[in-house]
Amino acid sequence: MTTSNNHLVIMAGGVGSRIWPMSTQEYPKQFVDVLGCGKTLIQLTAERFENVVPVDNIWVVTSDAYADIVHEQLPRIPKGNILREPCRRNTAPCIAYVSWRIKAQNPKANIVVSPSDHIVTDVKEFQRVVGSALRFAGESDAIVTLGMKPTRPETGYGYIQADLSEACARNREIFRVDSFREKPQLEVAKQYIARNNFYWNSGIFIWNVNTIVNALRIYTPELSAIFEQMLPIYGTDSEQATINEEFPKCQNISIDYAVMERAEEIYVFPASFGWSDLGTWGSLYENTQKDTAANALIGPRIEMHDSHNCIVHTTGERRVVIQGLDGYIVAEKDGTLLICKLSEEQRIKDFIDGK
Repeated sequence: MTTSNNHLVIMAGGVGSRIWPMSTQEYPKQFVDVLGCGKTLIQLTAERFENVVPVDNIWVVTSDAYADIVHEQLPRIPKGNILREPCRRNTAPCIAYVSWRIKAQNPKANIVVSPSDHIVTDVKEFQRVVGSALRFAGESDAIVTLGMKPTRPETGYGYIQADLSEACARNREIFRVDSFREKPQLEVAKQYIARNNFYWNSGIFIWNVNTIVNALRIYTPELSAIFEQMLPIYGTDSEQATINEEFPKCQNISIDYAVMERAEEIYVFPASFGWSDLGTWGSLYENTQKDTAANALIGPRIEMHDSHNCIVHTTGERRVVIQGLDGYIVAEKDGTLLICKLSEEQRIKDFIDGK
């Protein structure tokens, strides 16, 4: 399945404390072994694209503060493929930068763009879907997004409304997108689920490099001009200094607003391969194996007594004994201990973030 024209872009510049205290601004969750499996989320992300993209064609866009961490955790990726953003400017400038950078190296490239901090449980099916979508995008001017078949009325994800009346002739698993919808209220999410043509927006995009570059030229000409003028310096010693000067001039805008909600040739590939963005302790709980009392235990020395529906994340060497809890988070990291109700994690997050 691997071809020399396939490229992977991993977006790894995110910051924050969504699964505090496991993740912090200094060490966001993409660089943490959240699952207790011996690998961080960004390592799992790169690994699942094996057999789809050659390792020399993997690119990571991150902040300057995290570039050394990326190199440490993904040593097989060429160091020159780790692109450093001098400041945060959302996903459209990130994608524009790496797209022109790849185009300078391979004008025939087919690209899959993926967040760095999601999980996939059925890797074989994931690889099949991504490979099929890459072939489709490489033969057309299509922009493809992967839509996850919803299993519940989730309010924490955006949705994609698909036109299921007719599949694409070249790939019967791919359909046109009718619209993108923001994260809904619960009642609206229930309506989406009942209609059967709404999918969770995974934030995974697939396109040919010329398709995305042309779309950016049309819909964000000022942004495109910044990176197009740098074509002569990509891959040279002048690249980083120029990026440091020009990148802060970029508009702060997401790729969804910049392109996805405006372009015409937008398609969705409905799929199901055990996907989650692990944005909360609740989502981590849902995607972790449970014991007979519905406790999700991540760590080597955890003992539960008369406790149910909890998630415990204590990967250190300390022995942890818990009695009498129901529906709680217990997490320890570097001397910080969190104990709170799963139902109250947003309140705790707001407190930690100073809101």
